[in-house]
Amino acid sequence: MATYFISDLHLSPERPEITAAFEHFSNNEAQDAKKLYILGDFFDAWVGDDDNDAFARQLKTLLSSISQRGVEVFFIRGNRDFMIGEALANACRFTLLEDETVIELYGKRVLVMHGDTLCTADVEYQQFRKMVRNPVWQQQVLALPLNQRRAMAADLRSKSQSMNAMKAEDIMDVTLSEVATIMDEYRVKTLIHGHTHRPAHHQFEEKGKPHSRWVLGDWHNNTHYLRADENGFELKELTLTR
Repeated sequence: MATYFISDLHLSPERPEITAAFEHFSNNEAQDAKKLYILGDFFDAWVGDDDNDAFARQLKTLLSSISQRGVEVFFIRGNRDFMIGEALANACRFTLLEDETVIELYGKRVLVMHGDTLCTADVEYQQFRKMVRNPVWQQQVLALPLNQRRAMAADLRSKSQSMNAMKAEDIMDVTLSEVATIMDEYRVKTLIHGHTHRPAHHQFEEKGKPHSRWVLGDWHNNTHYLRADENGFELKELTLTR
């Protein structure tokens, strides 16, 4: 049995091949899974647990089917699906985790998170994040009709793409000093996160001790995931069938 980590699938009705890839992954590559951690941006946008369109229903069924097979599913909200609530978690039988959660993994203390808070050089994004994570703001948005929320999500995606296109690459990557700070704060030597879409295994020394940072990839062109068992960790990449 193994533990799997994925993030940044950005599932949407416009890219059905990614949804098909996730279904294939869960039924094949991850068939030996005991636990599955989804570290944010599973959805390209999530406007509320009351969303009942055909695509939302399809994804709810997919997530539920994994739990029904006996796999424990854990979910950390990302910057695209921060509106996920307990209603969806209960319906799909997954456990919502707070960003920055320490788990026990084969005898190791491991910090898991989405990863956007590590990108401290992107001041504009951090200000936006603070606004949309405010419970008052979220309640005001959830009080709006579904169609209006969907329009807001589309507008935010469009603006985000435009702004990111003008930013330097290093601004949208993690700040290494922040990585060291948070790993020290949680007393861990292993960190797993997504968000940056730059799959890699970074090894470094901090205070004379070896540390590891595993970065999950997005699913835009390929299927990326991290597999862990008692023998260690392995980043995997598969070609996305279009």
